[in-house]
Amino acid sequence: MRRRNVARAGGHGLARVAVVVRAGSAPLWWLGVLAAGIGVLAPGITGRRIGVMVGAVLFIVAAAVVAYARRKRYTALIGSAVRAGKHDVLQDRAVTVRNWRRGHRWWLLLAFLAALGGAFAVPAAGGMLLAGCGTGLRLKAAWLGRRERDGNALLWVRVDWLDRWGGRPTGKAVRACRSTGIAAGDAAPGGSRRRTAALV
Repeated sequence: MRRRNVARAGGHGLARVAVVVRAGSAPLWWLGVLAAGIGVLAPGITGRRIGVMVGAVLFIVAAAVVAYARRKRYTALIGSAVRAGKHDVLQDRAVTVRNWRRGHRWWLLLAFLAALGGAFAVPAAGGMLLAGCGTGLRLKAAWLGRRERDGNALLWVRVDWLDRWGGRPTGKAVRACRSTGIAAGDAAPGGSRRRTAALV
């Protein structure tokens, strides 16, 4: 009923961009650490020492690539964001995170299994690659948080413009973003949980 009333009033459900970005960081990091820990037990084709060295390189490269990917698009959306309307509904952080993780659970499982399978060739490398992707998402969310604090505004995206897995806040369907005051919603700049309650 609430969604129907919002639609009639011309409002939209809005999800925090930084929360969507950050949602995958923890599962990728922990699955990567677990896969690397299990994978290092296997001698593999290359041997453990080379596997860990290759994994370290993959970790750094993945973190950098993920952290810097599509920054121009994010910057453009931040610069052109319009103020959210009074009928827009701000989605809770927990709901946004849950939607992303439910939508990507099979992809995460396949990535984890691939990382484990790759350990028989290059021990620990696949897991460290996953952990690097998770770190890159955390760094990207932190960068967004700094931009939000500098502009004193939070960036939101319409929920129905996200993909069917609850991700891609800068995808082709996203034509514009909304902004609110820095205290809006239940997530701090960068998408983390607020440490203290804020008045909206």
